[in-house]
Amino acid sequence: MAEATVLVVGGGGREHALTMGLVASPSVGEVHVAPGNAGTSLVATNHPFSAGDVESLVGLAQSLGCDLVVVGPEGPLVDGLADKLTAAGIPCFGPHAEGAQLEGSKLYAKQTMQNLGIPTAGIHNINSPSQIDSALDDFAPPWVVKRDVLAGGKGVVVTSDRKEASQALSDGLQADGFVLLEEFLSGEEASMLIMLDESGWVALPASQDHKRVGEGDTGPNTGGMGAYAPAPVVTDEVREKVYSRIVEPMHTWLRSQDSLYRGCLYVGLMIDESGDPYVVEYNVRFGDPETQVTIPLISSDLYELLFSVASGEVGSHSPEFTDSSALTVVLAAEGYPDSPRKGLPISIDVAMIANADGGAFIHHAGTKHEIGGELVSSGGRVLACTGIGPNLDEARNLAYSLMDGIILEGSHYRSDIGFRAL
Repeated sequence: MAEATVLVVGGGGREHALTMGLVASPSVGEVHVAPGNAGTSLVATNHPFSAGDVESLVGLAQSLGCDLVVVGPEGPLVDGLADKLTAAGIPCFGPHAEGAQLEGSKLYAKQTMQNLGIPTAGIHNINSPSQIDSALDDFAPPWVVKRDVLAGGKGVVVTSDRKEASQALSDGLQADGFVLLEEFLSGEEASMLIMLDESGWVALPASQDHKRVGEGDTGPNTGGMGAYAPAPVVTDEVREKVYSRIVEPMHTWLRSQDSLYRGCLYVGLMIDESGDPYVVEYNVRFGDPETQVTIPLISSDLYELLFSVASGEVGSHSPEFTDSSALTVVLAAEGYPDSPRKGLPISIDVAMIANADGGAFIHHAGTKHEIGGELVSSGGRVLACTGIGPNLDEARNLAYSLMDGIILEGSHYRSDIGFRAL
């Protein structure tokens, strides 16, 4: 088999994890990333095209003779990148624009779930200020306010303060013309990444993200401060409920549509005290930082898995997984998630990585090399330290030991990633 040429679209930690997995694939000869980051530049070829520049990305894939394009972020999918690549005869891992509305519009996703009988929270679609008080009366606090926009995991307000909830609803209404008030679901969160096409689906190991910026899940929501996998809250019993009540109905519906869904379906779950799962949200791409802890647990060829999805043949594919655990800790810039400082030098103790002996590594996200080669911060979530071990405790120790060797002025990270399972 000829060695494949792959283009990864995006520039965060998720894309670095995917790039590392593809570089390690015996089926792959070249990996290109657009735009990438400082980490992807060390193992692949970066190209200076924004993930939102759909036309240039299609042209780049054509010029490189790509056998597969793997799309990381949701924005280009919503904007029709997969549609244009497919029209150009290039296999794409990532759904078409219609399928991407499961993430592009929270209202569309919620209505789809309700139509299919998939367990999820109740919701009010508020399009007038006069509806706010009665909607708040209808749900017990805390209230969940969601804007129907792509917000990188940060377009949600959860509060027990009625005044704050009312203000968030008013702000969303003013910004977008409508806003969603959702019933609060109690329990423990988990994430499942489903590789899905019309032929079938494959589930990756369940993970748990830590969305709040502060210790003990306090403070505002972020894009994710860390994650671990597998998540013990997803027992065999819970997993079967997720498959039968959530994944199967959605898969049956998706494969009945005119446009074929081929990509990752991210299922954000809330598992109640009875072990019953509810959908918090669907995303149409790999999660970040969940990708950083699930991709390393795939022991079989990553390219073969992703290509089988892009070709509509995942139903006949059986990926293999390790028995290890993985945990990642995100290093965030000063001021994140509100106004992160950028352009500061990053010092990494290379010896720490060498001493980890392959059991720990850095996933770059908001990083770049200045002219002259200096590594500097360029985003809110700067990088993540990931540990792989025979159990979660050892994976955690490896990740935090690696974090000890990194210096970035004013940066912060959570010291309790994995606390629900340890």
